[in-house]
Amino acid sequence: MKVSKARSEANRQAVVEAAGRSFREHGVRGVAVADLMQAVGLTHGGFYKKFGSRDDLVREAMARALTTSRQRLTNRVARATSDPFAVLVASYLSRGHRQNLAEGCAFAALSPEVSRSDDEALKEIFSDELERYLELVEGVMTAEPDQETRNRAIAAFSAMVGGLILSRVAQDPALAETILTATADELLKG
Repeated sequence: MKVSKARSEANRQAVVEAAGRSFREHGVRGVAVADLMQAVGLTHGGFYKKFGSRDDLVREAMARALTTSRQRLTNRVARATSDPFAVLVASYLSRGHRQNLAEGCAFAALSPEVSRSDDEALKEIFSDELERYLELVEGVMTAEPDQETRNRAIAAFSAMVGGLILSRVAQDPALAETILTATADELLKG
């Protein structure tokens, strides 16, 4: 049965979205192509009609996941009726973000795995998107960023990502919550 171009593209996008969620939740190495295809109701054989390779899918899914997460944060900040930096910090260091790996920030979910990867193109995607995240943080800190603001943005984003990662590692729910609130409190002091 022939599938229309529109349906084929919709199927492709469904695979990219499912891959982005699965990679953040289970790691890139923890997800099999056959499982992804099955999750969206497609056959494993159809994968190579949509993607040149598994690596191509990883790159596209990660680029989409990073962009989507950043856009979500940007939208929250844009709707802020109070201090936009506080809104950014509270949103990123939230219990919901901690608990929802599949929809959360790919930096917190996958940076260690990507840093060990031999895929230079994937590293470049993460590096380019890191610049955009830092610009977002700088932009909510001040309307006229300078080198000092840049350094503060780097420290803030590093603390947010690290705090989220450590809160996910903590098996004690009280400690996990304390990590989030202590990190947010320290960031908002400055």
